[in-house]
Amino acid sequence: MRSVIGTTVNAAGVTLAKSVPVARAEAFEVTGMGASPVWHVFCIDRAIAFTDPITAVGDMRLRIDGEALRDIGGGLAWAPASYYSQDGEPEPACTRHLLSDMQRRLADDGLVAQVGHELEFVLVALDGHPLETPGWTPYGAGALLQRERFLADLVDATNAAGLPLEQIHAEYGRDQYEISLPRAEPLASADGVVLAKLIIGRIARSYGLLPSFSPLPFAGGVGNGAHQHLSLYRGDLPIFEGGSGPHDLTGDGGAAIGGLLALLPQIQALLCGSILSGARLGPGMWSGVHLCWGLENREAAVRLVRGGADNPAGANIEIKVIDPSANVYIATAALLAAADYGIRTGAALPDEVPDDPSKLSAAQLRGRGISLLPKDADAVLSALDGSPLVREMIGNAVVDAVVATRRHEQTTFTDREPGGLAELFRLSWTI
Repeated sequence: MRSVIGTTVNAAGVTLAKSVPVARAEAFEVTGMGASPVWHVFCIDRAIAFTDPITAVGDMRLRIDGEALRDIGGGLAWAPASYYSQDGEPEPACTRHLLSDMQRRLADDGLVAQVGHELEFVLVALDGHPLETPGWTPYGAGALLQRERFLADLVDATNAAGLPLEQIHAEYGRDQYEISLPRAEPLASADGVVLAKLIIGRIARSYGLLPSFSPLPFAGGVGNGAHQHLSLYRGDLPIFEGGSGPHDLTGDGGAAIGGLLALLPQIQALLCGSILSGARLGPGMWSGVHLCWGLENREAAVRLVRGGADNPAGANIEIKVIDPSANVYIATAALLAAADYGIRTGAALPDEVPDDPSKLSAAQLRGRGISLLPKDADAVLSALDGSPLVREMIGNAVVDAVVATRRHEQTTFTDREPGGLAELFRLSWTI
């Protein structure tokens, strides 16, 4: 092992890093490396979205988590990093601290969370151009065999790093793949997403390729999702099964779903707020835009996944609206905060939507009280910016950083066509 790389994810969903020779690893963990406060608000076009407290003045310390250090081969080790002030206090805009605090808040409420991630990506040429692999079949066996060596190396590398994959398959889009990561506690699970992106990027480069984690790699094509599965337990008992509610939901489980549905419009910008996110959303696209819930309903904003013999992990809920441009630490913290809010306030569980809402007319949707999450980025950001409740749960520093970076995207590139935006930002979230 020659070097240690420490990564952090900022408000625009961009992964930043510093590295040190292995002899300096202890210093990286204990005292940290210097970083400007503007790291929080670097944008996807390399601009800086200054806020009142975040300016060119000041300094922070970037410290790696030594307990999460992984040897990723080739003489390189990786660890997630968090921001501290020069006085050693956690930085308010540090998103890894945010998720760690949320995990503790759940514990204070008697809850334990497990999170599983599904991550989609599209392989492209090193210059970002499409590969246009011939004979592509969505979910096809042939599509797996066409990249057999790449995927085998990916399995080997993630296993060696202690992040064994649970599933790999070819997705609907051409040259698109999806991996499923193992469930873990929220912070470790989010760290695993960053590690997985890094490993995918390293393996792809060895084959003269790059992975695009853009919400919309190519205009008119299929978008990339970053679905999250949440399992919640009170003590040792799961709250999404074993109760007397619909599909055996407990009272806490129903309230958690109710809280999520109530707050999703206000936290949407934390889940899919980039300038390209809206292009991925729509009825019939399995992106969870219908503000409802249902058992195994992939068009619903909250899909209840049944437990049982064929799902030994137990019942859980899936939120599909998330895409890989989101900061995974913020997105997970926001979902957990909304679920916890629902439980603490006893939020009502709306009626289930058991059928496909994308097949309903606008009048039928209105008649059943089903609304759609908006595609318009300005509306999504305004809902976040103007939510006192979300600001209380997430913190002003993080919310203001997200709003600043995403507002910059909207004001700077509002006149660009989807094709131009897709090309410009195809590799913005690639590690």
